[in-house]
Amino acid sequence: MRVKDLKKKSGKRIDTKYIQSLGIQSYGDDNLYPQTLRNIIAASSTGSECAERFANFIEGNGFREVTFSEYIVNRRGDTADDIHAFVCTDVGSHDGLALHVNYNVLGNIVELQYIPFENCRLLEEDENGYVAKIAVHPDWTGKKTRKGKAIQVNRDNIDYIDVFNPRKEVVLAQIEAAGGIEFYKGQILWVGGNGKYVYPVSRADRVVTEMSTDEGLANVKYRNVRCNFMPSGMIVTKRGISPVHLDEDGKPIEENKSSEDTGFSDTIIQLQGDTNAAKILEVTLESDEEKPEFVDISSKNYDKDFTVTDTSVVERIYSAFGQEPWYCIRIGKVGFSGDILEDAFEYYNSIVSKQQRMIERAFQKIFAHWYEPVNLSNDFSVQPLKYVRNATVSNSNR
Repeated sequence: MRVKDLKKKSGKRIDTKYIQSLGIQSYGDDNLYPQTLRNIIAASSTGSECAERFANFIEGNGFREVTFSEYIVNRRGDTADDIHAFVCTDVGSHDGLALHVNYNVLGNIVELQYIPFENCRLLEEDENGYVAKIAVHPDWTGKKTRKGKAIQVNRDNIDYIDVFNPRKEVVLAQIEAAGGIEFYKGQILWVGGNGKYVYPVSRADRVVTEMSTDEGLANVKYRNVRCNFMPSGMIVTKRGISPVHLDEDGKPIEENKSSEDTGFSDTIIQLQGDTNAAKILEVTLESDEEKPEFVDISSKNYDKDFTVTDTSVVERIYSAFGQEPWYCIRIGKVGFSGDILEDAFEYYNSIVSKQQRMIERAFQKIFAHWYEPVNLSNDFSVQPLKYVRNATVSNSNR
């Protein structure tokens, strides 16, 4: 089928529109794309496992330059390695990062802070295609609270911070416009994997349907074990004739059977789930059967109905994250040995190299304008993860 014949069936992954009341470009139709995606990943056991491995390999063993990695970069005591770890999680989940920098009166960077990428939104472009500021809110869902009150999503609770531009004349002009260094909010280096000032599409986005299906399959398995009926059978016995009660006129009193509590509902609950398996249900009737009757009850196992779906969903999620070697190990297609794991580690380090270079360039841009030299080698590369055969070897192999 031709591409133009499919364009009506395939839409944009992220819908962006202008929210005039806030002066921002929405990140998704409801402006909650990263938050929604994060929840989808977290609800999928396979998706969260793959996303965590992806972020771990991006982080590697931290910066090669140990001295730089231990350098304190802000008043909170965070080191460069701490900021790097936070950023790698965002790059793994959202394919983007946001770093906040503060300047001194001389226009030099003196502080670096991490900002969660999902907290940032882009302002609308000007006539030159330039985005001047980044809008930052602690929770765009409006559910986060401070002093017991929700932080509403409005202009009063949003910080509009200048985008990263370390040229001294620009910084000094911004400080003067803010009314002095004490009122200056600094700048944000915002980087997205889809291009300059374009909301990125996460690697996980390509399998959001599969990850949601993975969550649904887990729910089916849960209900199959916890809520399914698993008694071994049912015994039906007869009940004796109830005595007839007469009123003052000698007329029989009709019993209100509809209001009679048989306790059957409670019995049903007691027969559900794994802890109540193989129990026998006894049902007493008012009819005149001469002997008890045993009725076999065969429970329905739904796991078999979803075996193919389960397998294909897991395979596609692993494939989307480029983790085929671990999938092959998982299903037993290849053996589990040190050589195979070493090859898997080497292979996946090549997969995450693009994300690592994006982070390296971001740190290099910032520390090129730091108020003092802290990385004389100018090496901001990351030491890749390696499979360690000997479990007794120290985790620190820098």
